[in-house]
Amino acid sequence: MLSKTLPGSHYPLGATWDGMGVNFAIFSENATEIEVCLFDEPDAPATDTILLSESTGHVRHCYIQGLTIGQLYGYRVHGPYEPEKGLRFNPAKLLIDPYAKALAGKVDWSKPVFSYKLNDPGADLTVDEQDDAAGVPKGVVTTSVFDWRNDRPPGTQLHDSVIYELDVKGFTARDPNVPEELRGTYAGLATPSVVQYLKDLGITAVELMPVHDSLDDKHLVDQGLSNYWGYNTTNFFAPDARFSSTGDRGQQIGEFKTMVRALHQAGIEVILDVVYNHTSEGNQLGPTLSFRGIDNLTYYRLVQDQPRYYMDYTGTGNTLNVRHPQVLKLVMDSLRYWVQEMHVDGFRFDLAAALARELHDVDRLSAFFDVIHQDPVLSKIKLIAEPWDVGEGGYQVGQFPALWAEWNGKYRDSVRRYWRGDEGQLANLGYRLTGSSDLYERDGRRPSASINFITAHDGFTLNDLVSYNDKHNEANGEENHDGSNENYSYNYGVEGPTEDQEIVEVRERQKRNLLGTLLLSQGVPMICGGDEIGRTQKGNNNAYAQDNEITWVNWTLSDRDKQLLEFTRKVIQIRLSHPNLHRRKFFQDRQITPAAVGPEDVNGESVRDITWFRPDGKVMTDEEWCAGWARCLGLQLSGKTLRDVDRSGEPITDDTFLLCLNSHTEAVAFQLPDCPAGKHWELAIDTRSFNTEPKHLDCGDVYEMIARSLALFRQTEAEQ
Repeated sequence: MLSKTLPGSHYPLGATWDGMGVNFAIFSENATEIEVCLFDEPDAPATDTILLSESTGHVRHCYIQGLTIGQLYGYRVHGPYEPEKGLRFNPAKLLIDPYAKALAGKVDWSKPVFSYKLNDPGADLTVDEQDDAAGVPKGVVTTSVFDWRNDRPPGTQLHDSVIYELDVKGFTARDPNVPEELRGTYAGLATPSVVQYLKDLGITAVELMPVHDSLDDKHLVDQGLSNYWGYNTTNFFAPDARFSSTGDRGQQIGEFKTMVRALHQAGIEVILDVVYNHTSEGNQLGPTLSFRGIDNLTYYRLVQDQPRYYMDYTGTGNTLNVRHPQVLKLVMDSLRYWVQEMHVDGFRFDLAAALARELHDVDRLSAFFDVIHQDPVLSKIKLIAEPWDVGEGGYQVGQFPALWAEWNGKYRDSVRRYWRGDEGQLANLGYRLTGSSDLYERDGRRPSASINFITAHDGFTLNDLVSYNDKHNEANGEENHDGSNENYSYNYGVEGPTEDQEIVEVRERQKRNLLGTLLLSQGVPMICGGDEIGRTQKGNNNAYAQDNEITWVNWTLSDRDKQLLEFTRKVIQIRLSHPNLHRRKFFQDRQITPAAVGPEDVNGESVRDITWFRPDGKVMTDEEWCAGWARCLGLQLSGKTLRDVDRSGEPITDDTFLLCLNSHTEAVAFQLPDCPAGKHWELAIDTRSFNTEPKHLDCGDVYEMIARSLALFRQTEAEQ
C-alpha cells in the first residue's frame, strides 16, 4: 500500500527516486488529464492508478511516498481523439514515459497497441478502446548510483582518432573468447579479450550502432525477423535491454556503464549513433506507444493543412518536431544524460539534416545547432553528423556549422570510383586525400571535420564491395528490392566467392588499397567493424533485419583474414605514430619560407608542405589534374614543419612521406622524387603484399607500382 501522495515537483521530468519515494513529472500541452499506473511485473495488471493532479507549465506531476528502485510504471493520458486535428489521445493505451531511464519488457504485437480499429474502413479515424497494458514495455524507477572508479574520458583529439563502427550484439555474438552468456551484450564488449583486440588494432573510439531502446516492427516480427540495426527508437534515455546480460529492471544501466568504464580504462572512447530524427511509432497507421498518445501535436511534425498526416523527412513515417521547445529540451536532456550520467564521449547523429529543418529547408542557423553550440556540456564533446536525410534538399555534406564533423559521403564515393578505375577522378581525389578543404575550410573547420569512410553498416562490407556486382538481399523478405543499387564492379568477372587465385589476389589487394587509402588520408578514418578481417554479409547490402550469422562477425579467421588484419594494424600504427599523416590543419600547397616556419626549419631551406608528382617524377600541372587518362600519382607530405606547435609551443616536425597510388590495370614505373642531401626513401607499405619488407631506395630511383596498388615511402637518413 502507498503511504501518501503529494503534489511533487514539475522538475525533473521522468520518475525520480529520492530515497523516500518517487516524483513523477510528464509534459503534455494538450492533455486534459494524466494518470500514472504502477505495476509489479511487465505483463501483470496495474496495482495502482494515481491521478497527476498538479500542473505547472504543462507538466503534470505528483510525488508518491514509499515507492522505490525497480518500480514499474506507465501513463494513461486523457484528451480528445480527433486525428484530423492532430489529436490522438486514448487513455485505453498505456504509454511509455519519454524520460524513462530503463524499460522492462518488449512490445507484444498480439495486444491492441494501435489506437484505432485495425479492420475498420476508416482506419486511424476510429478509436480502439481495448486496454493494451499487457503488451507495452513499462518504465523502471532507477538510481544513478554507480562506482565509476575515478573514470576519466580519454579525451583523444578528433584529428588523432581512429573510429570503429560496430554493433554491440554482432561484434561478440560469435566470439569464442567471450563467455557464452555474455556474447552479444554490453558485458561482452567489455571483456578483456575484446577490449585488447580493439586496443591492439589501434582503435581510439568505438562508434556503437543505436543502443537506445528500439522497436521490432510488426511486419518484421511476422516474418521472423527483427530490427537488428536499431534505427527505430522508442525511448531516448533507456539503454536497450536486448544487449543486457543481467536483466531489464534497471540492470542494463549498470552493465552499460561497466562497458564504458572498461573501454575508457583502455583509452578507447565511446561514441553513440543516435536517432533523434524520428521515433518507432511510424505514420498515422503506426502503434501508439509513447509520444503520439502523450501529445501528438507537440512531438511530431504534422502536415500543415492536414495534421492527420506526418511530415516524413526520414523515410520512416514521421519526423520529430525539434522546432518545439519541449521536444528540443527532450533531445538536449537526453544528450546531456548520456554524457554526464553514462560517460559517453560523443554522438553520431543519424539523418542529422532532419534535425536542422526549420519551416522546411535545412537551416544551419536552426535552434538545434544554436542550443548545442552554447551548451557547456555538449559543445565540448565529439559531434558527428550524417549530413543528409531523404527530404528535398536534404544532402548537406559540407554544410554543417562549426563544432561539427560529418560523415563525408563524397570521400567514400571518390575513393571507390578511383580504385574502380574510373577516369577523371584525380582532381576530386586530391581533395579527399588531403582532408576535403573544399568542403570544410571556408567556415574555419579543420580536416578533422571530415569523417572518412569507405564502408559503413549501411551497404556492402569491404569484402563484399570487391566481390559482388549486385546486392543479394533476398533474406530480407522484400524480393531483393530493398537496399541501394551500389554497383562498383569490383568483382573482376566472378560474382561472390571464387577459387580463382588471380581474382582472389586482386580482390585482396583492393581491400588493402581501400583500407590503406582510408588510413593514410587526412581527416578522421572510420572503419566498419569486421572489414579488417574480411567480414562478409554474402552480398546483402541492407542487412538491417538480419540478427543472425549474416551480420554477426565471424571470428574463425582464414589465412587471408589474418593477413588483412596484420596489414590494417600496421597501417594504423604508422598513422598514429606520425602527425604528418593526421595533421590538425589543412595543407597550403605552397612554398613555405624559413621566416614562416621559424628557426626549427632544417637547414633553413624553403619547402612545400605538399607536392603532387607524376609517375616520371615531375610535379603535376593544373592541366594534368583534369586529364581523364591519369590514374597514377604521388603525394609528398613534407615533415619539416606541420605549421603547428605542441603543447609547449615548439614546432612539430615529422618525417617526409610519399604516398603513391596506381589504379591502372597495368604496372606503372614511378620515379621517386629528389631528396635533400643525406636522405633516401624507405618503403613502408606496398599493397602488393600484406606484409611489406623494408626496402631502401635512392632518390630518383624508379619503383614499379604493380597494377592496382598503393605504396608509402618514408624519407630517412641514408646509410653511410
